[in-house]
Amino acid sequence: MRTSLKHVPALSERAGVPVYLKLESEQPTGAFKLRGAWNFMRQLPPEVRDRGVITYSSGNHGQAVAFAARRVGARAVVVMPETVSAVKIEGVERWGGEVMFAGTTSEDRYVRAMELADEQGLTPVPPFEHPHIIAGQGTVGLEIVEELPGVAHVTVPVGGGGLIAGITTAVKALNPIVRITAVEPENAAALGAALAAGRPVRLAETSSIADGLLPLSVGTLTFEHVKGHVEAVTVADSAIAAATVWLHEEQGELVEPSGAATTAALRAGAFEPAGPTVLVVSGGNVDPSLIAGLADT
Repeated sequence: MRTSLKHVPALSERAGVPVYLKLESEQPTGAFKLRGAWNFMRQLPPEVRDRGVITYSSGNHGQAVAFAARRVGARAVVVMPETVSAVKIEGVERWGGEVMFAGTTSEDRYVRAMELADEQGLTPVPPFEHPHIIAGQGTVGLEIVEELPGVAHVTVPVGGGGLIAGITTAVKALNPIVRITAVEPENAAALGAALAAGRPVRLAETSSIADGLLPLSVGTLTFEHVKGHVEAVTVADSAIAAATVWLHEEQGELVEPSGAATTAALRAGAFEPAGPTVLVVSGGNVDPSLIAGLADT
């Protein structure tokens, strides 16, 4: 589904250039992940779809896979962390997904999902490390350039790297001079570490209120799409929390902390806008009580 590009005067005044929000929170499942999951599902032969699919997710990708599977009449199993929020569990179940739990890290979820895939003949739908997923996410970039031909700078929240890989590939193909900035939590800077090392590296641990940005490493395939084309900055959890509250109270946008990371980076001065700038808001699956709690801190 095409999503809105919203001009934000308050951020534009702060930045000195026009600033827009690309609101992937408007997707039926509340996040950009639907683009990749739907593209992946469409590529599966009917006999493969009929056996069912499985994924491992902190929430948004799981909801997207459940939604896409329901649209084609397929079974979907989603392995989620034991610490996942109730709103994301409910989101998966709303679309007919079967929820299972495994540990607290992306690796815990991956291992359990692969076991179940082997046991039950299910096809894994990776959250970011697959060409079909990256291509689907790239439609965000196509829409940005189509709706804002003069865009000079696009900022993207990064977890495993599927979204920024797709956006970078699409945007750079249409306008190579557009600047792309990755935004990561201070304690989950997997892409920054990969760019410094010249290859994906595994972090010992990650932590942040932005629970969709916590993979221990970016994907090998996603890294190949972005290396040499992007820069990475980090932002503190306190800034992410403040941006989440600001987007809700001042802009009327219900945005999860992961989706608020780009707004946080701009407000915190983590990067200097290069011209008309788009802040990708990756998702809005958040319990309003969490935002109320952040506002009280």
